Amino acid sequence: MGGFITMPGISFYCGSKFALEGISEALGKEVAPFGIHVTALAPGQFRTDWAGRSMDRTPRSIADYDAVMDPIRAARQAKSGQQPGDPARAAQALLTLVEAPAPPTRLFLGDDALGLVEGKMAAMEAEIAQWRALSRSTSFAA
Repeated sequence: MGGFITMPGISFYCGSKFALEGISEALGKEVAPFGIHVTALAPGQFRTDWAGRSMDRTPRSIADYDAVMDPIRAARQAKSGQQPGDPARAAQALLTLVEAPAPPTRLFLGDDALGLVEGKMAAMEAEIAQWRALSRSTSFAA
């Protein structure tokens, strides 16, 4: 989901995921005439060891970020082993995806991923509506 939403403290992670999302979407359009499907998977938090001992944490060197990063790191560590996503159910979803005749461009896995993405989409729609007149004001008059 880091390719569609952003969170403080993981800007480089989200940036790379945004790039992968764009590449996957464009590639899917390029290879569609050959019957090839491309789906970008966007999982939420799954109960694997990604937030526990397998996460490599770098030492902090800029104290100004402590107020932002300390709560994020603490929450991530507290969630380790408590994530809502079930890896076995994700595997079953992927098997369903592979068999789909028309798979989606993106597949969000987990209630948390879906909720965050739907929230961002609603916020984007509201922001577009708020700035619609200014956006349209830049076109040549008809």
